[in-house]
Amino acid sequence: MSDAPAGFAKEQLKSFIERIERLEEEKKAIADDIKDVFAEAKANGFDVKALRAILKIRKEDVDERKEHEAIVDLYLQALGIFV
Repeated sequence: MSDAPAGFAKEQLKSFIERIERLEEEKKAIADDIKDVFAEAKANGFDVKALRAILKIRKEDVDERKEHEAIVDLYLQALGIFV
């Protein structure tokens, strides 16, 4: 039997692991950058919680968001809570 296929699989596996490790490092660096931007916004008087809410809203599909808001409004009305 030849060790060539096993050697190839070993190198391929090592390559996948190293690529994932590099991407994880990049992801951490980006997360740190985002954290810094939130800290800067907070230092300038902006409400970070509101910024996060806006980011979440901007990611949503407009029609799905409107449908969700309509359901929430309906539930609030059913509970006697008027906004």
